[in-house]
Amino acid sequence: MIPSLKRVIDITGSAAALLILSPVLAIIAWRVRRELGTPVFFRQVRPGWQGRTFELVKFRTMRDTDGTDAERLTPFGRFLRASSLDELPELWNVLKGDMSLVGPRPLLVEYLALYSPEQARRHDVRPGMTGWAQVNGRNMLTWEEKFELDVWYVDHRSLWLDLRILLLTVKTVFRREGIHAQGDATMPRFRGSQPLPAGPDSLEDKV
Repeated sequence: MIPSLKRVIDITGSAAALLILSPVLAIIAWRVRRELGTPVFFRQVRPGWQGRTFELVKFRTMRDTDGTDAERLTPFGRFLRASSLDELPELWNVLKGDMSLVGPRPLLVEYLALYSPEQARRHDVRPGMTGWAQVNGRNMLTWEEKFELDVWYVDHRSLWLDLRILLLTVKTVFRREGIHAQGDATMPRFRGSQPLPAGPDSLEDKV
């Protein structure tokens, strides 16, 4: 796909979606503020195209209190995660050019040092709100399977593939497929070939 054409589609699609979904965004923001207080949004630095960092924006789904992640995650937060509505603010990241509508999902900065050279090619394109891995198993996949699908997308990306992924995304979200990995609320941390320091995992950090 011609990069400039993809960017035009991203700008047009994200702007239209933000306009059309503005009532939904306002209702969710009101509900999050009512249940969790401020801030309404969860912000975190993630690596994007060529590993350049940007601030990803999502709706908060967890209380800012002590306790386990399961205890901090509200029922409404679970609903937002299951329906992927917590990710709607990422449309702003798409409009700004940090992300694309379709591409490999932006993960944690600390994972950059753990990728193999082949896995690192997932950063040869802008990260996406949805991607080939998300419509082919989502969090039911292993990390290695996810990265293989991400790199496959990089090598085969086209306008028609993007349209197919967007259509399949609607089906995946509607059916709530692949939300949880076996034994995890979303996905376990990616540890690559180098062990990470032990510490509590946060659901907000995950895909």
